[in-house]
Amino acid sequence: MLSTLQPPRSLSLLPLRRFHISKPISSSSSSTTTKTLEDNTSISPPQSQILTTRRSLLSGETTSSEIAKSYLSRIRVTEPHLKSFLHVSNNVLKEAQEIDQRIANGEELGPLAGVLIGVKDNICIEGMPCSGGSRILEHYRPPFDATVIKKVKELGGIVVGKTNMDEFGMGSTTEASAFQVTANPWDLSRVPGGSSGGSAAAVAARQCMVSLGSDTGGSVRQPASFCGVVGIKPTYGRVSRFGLMAYASSLDVIGCFGSTVADAGMLLHAISGYDRFDSTSSKQEVPEYQSQFLSMDHFESKPLKGVRVGLIRETLEEGVDSGVRSATQEAASHLEALGCVLSEVSLPSFSLGLPAYYVIASSESSSNLSRYDGVRYGNQVMAEELNKLYECSRGEGFGGEVKMRILMGTYALSAGYYDAYYKRAQQVRTLIRKDFKAALEQNDILISPAAPSAAYKIGEKKDDPLAMYAGDIMTVNVNLAGLPAIVLPCGLVEGGPSGLPVGLQMIGAAFDEEKLLKVGHIFEQTLKGSSFVPPLLPNVVA
Repeated sequence: MLSTLQPPRSLSLLPLRRFHISKPISSSSSSTTTKTLEDNTSISPPQSQILTTRRSLLSGETTSSEIAKSYLSRIRVTEPHLKSFLHVSNNVLKEAQEIDQRIANGEELGPLAGVLIGVKDNICIEGMPCSGGSRILEHYRPPFDATVIKKVKELGGIVVGKTNMDEFGMGSTTEASAFQVTANPWDLSRVPGGSSGGSAAAVAARQCMVSLGSDTGGSVRQPASFCGVVGIKPTYGRVSRFGLMAYASSLDVIGCFGSTVADAGMLLHAISGYDRFDSTSSKQEVPEYQSQFLSMDHFESKPLKGVRVGLIRETLEEGVDSGVRSATQEAASHLEALGCVLSEVSLPSFSLGLPAYYVIASSESSSNLSRYDGVRYGNQVMAEELNKLYECSRGEGFGGEVKMRILMGTYALSAGYYDAYYKRAQQVRTLIRKDFKAALEQNDILISPAAPSAAYKIGEKKDDPLAMYAGDIMTVNVNLAGLPAIVLPCGLVEGGPSGLPVGLQMIGAAFDEEKLLKVGHIFEQTLKGSSFVPPLLPNVVA
């Protein structure tokens, strides 16, 4: 499905920087041993690609067309290895040239002018393929833009293409895509996470500057952790869902990926706000997030003095890899060094979230996916009888994971089992909200690992769905409570050619993304030796 790209003749690729490891790790070490990043002041803090692009365009240092050609060239070289994209837009250079013309004419530029943005394949873009990672929608091209896409375009953003995903968002590895399996840029034999794995891998490999994904139970945050990038899940209702293919409507949100907190935060600001086309979108005022992204020159000695941080006890118990646990504890110590007041908190309902989530999500998906029947939506398989048409169209169009979740959801909603499963899951959801509310009354933010482990091998958990589902235990409760969360890289564990990233999850009160972005930005900028750039892919840079 990937469009053919022609490389520019003379433009060099954007360089990727390696990170440094303080010492080699013994081959006898555990596979989850934490790698310590070198405290090397020569490694500068990560810089915003959005702000750098804007400065370069306004100063005349480069042009939007040159930037676009560079990224398209990187996609051409890296895509055979990564398979992040299902479709690359043919209009990228045309839109970049239009921005260059606006600059030449002295016109005002939007805050996202020239920014290359990847978009998960379940977010509608007019005239561009939108399959949701499913064969049943293989040839679907929406006649409209999702609200988030409309906002991005109005601010000058350039959609570079549609990224790979687990079918209809159902999966944690991107292996459930009907078209291809995306690889992790840190180790091509490992998964990038899911279901927004294509969007996370594309940002990690610098195939685009930022990207959009969707998060129903961790589908932005877990891939962010696996790929060593920043991922933001906003409060439910902060961002319009109009134009997002529905999986579980009471849980779905559109989220953002970036290589820095600033980039992810500025993209979130661009797409946030009330939308009359989405009855669940909030009229809550959207703060100016960019004011939180100060340079280190403006930091005080204790820039987070007095911020109350609660480390969730249940997230560091049995089942969490030792390296992930160590990285999380070191991140908590770093926050303390920045002035935070650290305490341990307990969420008694934490372990109940995973089964409740899968009952609710499967139930809602069985209803939402009923529209894909070969008549209203989806590819049609001809049959002589109507029921047979439904059966064949859905049977051939849906993959195994989607079929399994539809069956689970239909069972949970059936007359004899509704109270035992769906109603009880909603009661558990209320308990989870109460526990979070109580914890956040005593703390400004809560922290935990983003996943119990670093990225695992492709195929390792494909035949063990329960093991794959268990990987969502750190993230699903946040969706059930409708709260905002951000994941950013905090360390490395052993694995792959140069280590594997581990993500720290920060959870805030409803509509308090601003505080999460402030704490996340300061944490990121002060983490010594923190250059989370994956190993160079073959032939990318000489």
